[in-house]
Amino acid sequence: MSRRRRVAVELVLAIVAAAGAVWSWFAAQSVVTVAPVLESEPQTTSVAYYPPMLVLMLLLATVAGVLAVDGIARLRRR
Repeated sequence: MSRRRRVAVELVLAIVAAAGAVWSWFAAQSVVTVAPVLESEPQTTSVAYYPPMLVLMLLLATVAGVLAVDGIARLRRR
């Protein structure tokens, strides 16, 4: 595979992984209703996170960063 093609593939994969990380972050969040502390108080809302999606987000963000740095380094070495 030529060097230019490899750089392009790495940078495209980095963008795809970054987009997957953003999607995973938004998919990990859900709004839940919290019961009032006292009976006269109103209900409140809170954000709950789904841990497996957070792990996926961290993994994809790491892969995106590594691919971006590697692709840019190869591009600058030419």
